[in-house]
Amino acid sequence: MHKDEVELFLKRGNNFLDGAKERFQKEDWDLTCFMAEQSVQLIIKAIILEKGGELPKTHSIRKLFAFLFELTENDTLKYDRKALLFLESAYLNSRYFSFIYEKEDALEAIKIAEEIKRIVENVRSND
Repeated sequence: MHKDEVELFLKRGNNFLDGAKERFQKEDWDLTCFMAEQSVQLIIKAIILEKGGELPKTHSIRKLFAFLFELTENDTLKYDRKALLFLESAYLNSRYFSFIYEKEDALEAIKIAEEIKRIVENVRSND
């Protein structure tokens, strides 16, 4: 079991979400979105590692979500594809492109990250 790694990923994921909220307070919309995405990616990876013993080599939240569903077959792992795509795009847009996020985007990113965290934690505690 990779218990120490799982806990490290969960801690980092939660720290990224806290960081996203802090960046939001400083009106740094781009970094808020990026950090929200990183939070989700790490939290999902932690549970995949816990349930499956290894990590898939992808940064795609949609693929990670699908992989976790395959491991658990838990129907609560359904989530709006457009929301996942929005958050996933923050990974690239906020780092490599001249795309500029606005306050509403940052609010949405945090909302999605919190919802996914709750869903994934419920899957963890119910399995």
